[in-house]
Amino acid sequence: MALFLGFLGVLAFSFTLPATRVAVEQLDPTFVGIGREAFAALLAGLILFLTRAPFPSRAQLRRLAIVAFGVVFGWPLFTAIALQDVTSAHSAVIVGILPAATAVAAVLRAGERPTRGFWLASLAGLMAVLGFAASQGAGLPSTADLLILIAVALSAIGYAEGGALARELGGWRVICWAVLLSAPLTIPIALVAAAGSEVHADADAWLGFAYVAGVSALLGFFPWYAGLARGGVAKIGQVQLVQPLLTLAWSAALLGEHVSLITLFAAVLVVLCVVGTQRTQVGQAPLVTSQR
Repeated sequence: MALFLGFLGVLAFSFTLPATRVAVEQLDPTFVGIGREAFAALLAGLILFLTRAPFPSRAQLRRLAIVAFGVVFGWPLFTAIALQDVTSAHSAVIVGILPAATAVAAVLRAGERPTRGFWLASLAGLMAVLGFAASQGAGLPSTADLLILIAVALSAIGYAEGGALARELGGWRVICWAVLLSAPLTIPIALVAAAGSEVHADADAWLGFAYVAGVSALLGFFPWYAGLARGGVAKIGQVQLVQPLLTLAWSAALLGEHVSLITLFAAVLVVLCVVGTQRTQVGQAPLVTSQR
């Protein structure tokens, strides 16, 4: 079940880069990156109100701040800015290092202890992704590449902290509280960005924005954090290895980018590496279910 939940989250996130790319072609990147979180906060507030969710403790609030720093501010803002200058396919192959970054963050933030076999399987998956990136001619690092790398690092921290906290709060509560408690910052920033830029765009741009606001910023985290909490942040985080290939498929369908045979070959290698990580054991902190 944890693996299935993790895959549902990855499937939802795999459309984020193409949708963001379409949105920032006509909308301000700050509005897209932070505005999506402001709109998500409205939906999150409604969900928490209707379910009468208890307010987090002081210790949990501090951890929610770390989650928000990574996935509410870091990832969406840096990727939105970067995607003004690079394609979603180019970004996807760089995002391939996210599973390894998440595993490192899991060691630092979630108290997990991956085995040597786990690290070897993860390294094999990382090498497959990097090899795929090289075969696609990703080119020399640019400012946009650096922004994507920063986004990856911050996202990994948010994933690890959120996955660990989901053991106490439940996955859906973690992301709902993270985006809602960020609203005093995200809503004013979104309004300023909207006032200082052109917000007139066609239906495709707004559909892209609607996706990242509703799914990427909120609903996709429901199964994702639940999967991380149940199966372990480091282990389930490796399911992200298939995300770059899924994103390339969406990019081809949405943006008309060519998908070559090497892409299919790389997809098989990556899936095999994911299977390898699932066959290893990862020590983790006890699962707390009192608030589920």
